[in-house]
Amino acid sequence: MTHHPVPFRQFVLKVHSRCDLACDHCYVYEHADTSWRGRPRAASDEVLARTAERIAEHVSAHRLRAVHVVLHGGEPLLAGPVRLRRAAELLRAALPGDCTLDLRIHTNGVLLSREFCELFDELDIRVGVSLDGDRVANDRHRRFPDGRSSHAKVLAAVDLLRLPEFRHLYAGLLCTIDVENDPVAVYEALVALDPPRIDFLLPHATWDVPPKHPDGAGPTPYADWLLAVHDRWTEQGRPVPVRGFESIHRTLRGRSSLTESLGLDPADLVVIETDGSLEQADSLKTAYDGAPATGFDLFAHTLDDVARHPGMLERQSGLAGLSARCRACPVVRSCGGGLYAHRYRSGSGFDNPSVFCADLLKLITTIRDGAALPAPPAAPPAPLTEEQLLELASGHGGGPTVRALAAAQLGLTRRLLAAVAAGPSPAWDVLDELDGRAPGALDAVLAHPYARSWAVRCLQGEPGADLGGLAELAAAAAVRAGLPAELVLPVRGGAVHLPTLGRVLTGGSGEARLTVTADGFTVDGGGDRLRVRPDAPDAPDAPDAPGDGRWQPVRRIPLPGWTVALEDTDPQRDSHQWPAADRLPDPELTAWTADLRAAWELLGRELPGHLPGIAAGLSTVTPLRPGPAGRDISAAARQAFGAVGIARPTDPAILALLVAHEFQHVKLGAVLDFHDLYDAADDALYYAPWRPDPRPLEGLLQGTYAHLAVTEFWGARARTYDGAGGAAGDRARLQLATWRAHTAEAVETLIDSGSLTGLGRRFAVGMRAAVAPWLDAPVGAAAEAGARRAAAENLERWRARSPEQAAATGR
Repeated sequence: MTHHPVPFRQFVLKVHSRCDLACDHCYVYEHADTSWRGRPRAASDEVLARTAERIAEHVSAHRLRAVHVVLHGGEPLLAGPVRLRRAAELLRAALPGDCTLDLRIHTNGVLLSREFCELFDELDIRVGVSLDGDRVANDRHRRFPDGRSSHAKVLAAVDLLRLPEFRHLYAGLLCTIDVENDPVAVYEALVALDPPRIDFLLPHATWDVPPKHPDGAGPTPYADWLLAVHDRWTEQGRPVPVRGFESIHRTLRGRSSLTESLGLDPADLVVIETDGSLEQADSLKTAYDGAPATGFDLFAHTLDDVARHPGMLERQSGLAGLSARCRACPVVRSCGGGLYAHRYRSGSGFDNPSVFCADLLKLITTIRDGAALPAPPAAPPAPLTEEQLLELASGHGGGPTVRALAAAQLGLTRRLLAAVAAGPSPAWDVLDELDGRAPGALDAVLAHPYARSWAVRCLQGEPGADLGGLAELAAAAAVRAGLPAELVLPVRGGAVHLPTLGRVLTGGSGEARLTVTADGFTVDGGGDRLRVRPDAPDAPDAPDAPGDGRWQPVRRIPLPGWTVALEDTDPQRDSHQWPAADRLPDPELTAWTADLRAAWELLGRELPGHLPGIAAGLSTVTPLRPGPAGRDISAAARQAFGAVGIARPTDPAILALLVAHEFQHVKLGAVLDFHDLYDAADDALYYAPWRPDPRPLEGLLQGTYAHLAVTEFWGARARTYDGAGGAAGDRARLQLATWRAHTAEAVETLIDSGSLTGLGRRFAVGMRAAVAPWLDAPVGAAAEAGARRAAAENLERWRARSPEQAAATGR
């Protein structure tokens, strides 16, 4: 099956290729692959630098907003603090500023010291530790080469991570299952260490070398072992996240898995060895000697080259890549065929079910049948009537229509939130109480554009997207409602964040405790205690805060008929195509305020049909960093209804244009969430007269709809300068001539595509009617000639970039 490779978002960087333990179940040293013997012990500076360059190149090519890098081995702590610092600093320096790096190290723990923890605190590296349970269970496999126990040293390492100063570094515990160990005793020993997460891993095995199967254990010993743990975990109220169990619950509900060993999500991981070789998942080392090899390395190949390797593509092929037996299985979408390496058998390769097939089937069906899973919510009714849709097709949309869109988006965010939560928690309890006692306060927070951005990132499993966002939303809603609550919030970038309200600068990282009372809230974090008291429950952005500026409220600009937030505090605001600006200093805030006021007045004069919709649906303007010199930068995020991002232009008139243009994208994106306007199966690319690259149908539709506002704007400006000479009038007439031609041509391309639904065709006909009056507006011969030149130049660029498509379409 042919498909496009998925970009890599997870990178395992081998910083050291040897280990100080001699675990007899280790896939690196004790299984089929022997490539470790010929590799350098430690990654060189050259390999580390090239790794950083290749990852940054891949991030930029695919516009990735977050990547996950694990420093691994062997035992990575053997690389020493100097080399680990070098790796972290090179990675952070190379990545674009708008990409989040989730950097972790996975260790056996025996060398972990205060020195290492202080280094990891400085470099923001989280630490995962391998531990197989109590001493008896752990020492069954995890011993030093001379046979000594490693258990005491690992416990000392975990105790370090549990100290308040290092707790934020503690990423979790990884336990490899041995069915001869008591499952409940292993679980209790791990839970006693208060980990933020536990992973239970099946031991690596294949059909050639099957897993241990003790006499008298029954046909499914691994399922029985895990189900005993699951029962105890459930009895205790699920006190700690268990990745495998959560993945089963999620996939049974149609959501994504949290691990590559379950579900059908495409693999997006690549391994970088100490010599710069690029390999597939480490688990393949258990299949046969050389199984993970690709033949590629950092110095001669890009990561895109590796992504196209047949082995990588096979691991990304989902259901189609499974054996016939797996495809016919009733739990295939949850099981996903199990871990790829566990399917191997000589003669048939990986075209087999997992060697743990019977165990996975029993585990998943038992959890499914006993978990009382809620039925997925019914699809919501379409929020708009056809009359309202045709009103939007004109490029406008009145207040009632846009408010209907906003209400539908709020309902969607609520459903996403419930999907993310997936179970009880202190934050969910607060949200549930608010839903009954103060739904208006809750809706005010959930309507925040970046609440949905966060939820979608969580559901997509993006690195850096965590459930701390749930507590932030709950805290903000409680403050708005004046509802007493106590929650633990993450400290992100040295601050505690309350979406829609602002942030409290605490310094440091980790967690802070926030206590809400009827008249404000208190934050305990960073070794300090800060009290913030809003003047009134309905004005939480006007606090009685200390004079040191540690409380930074969201600033709102009141305009006639519209109040808009200038969002420069929410860490989720970096959801647009361009990076968000930092907190606006007072002079820049003053400039924004003046320019938005001028832009709003101009929109009222020249685009009055857009004002009611903007006032009803655009709640947030997010300042962006300036773009390249002479270029106006703006964007709308598909998953952030109600927000636009803009780098403030020098001319308030252009600010008015950018607001109207980007809000078109916001409206149409919301429409497409609920109304089918085109055939989603159409994967053809279409010519867009304003771009040199071909666009998918949705991209063409979005651009065309946005340019209705652009055409109307320049039409109004040209009318303002009617009969007047000068550069401003000439520019307005040229822009009108250019954009009306582009938009009219694109509308016809949409209508002629054959891929619009009946509703979509009526929508496009409405767009045609909206642009038609501007086609007759007089602009003069010079403007017409300039528009023709612009169209011809773009067509030539398109032909040069897409010669095959140009030939196929006769352009």
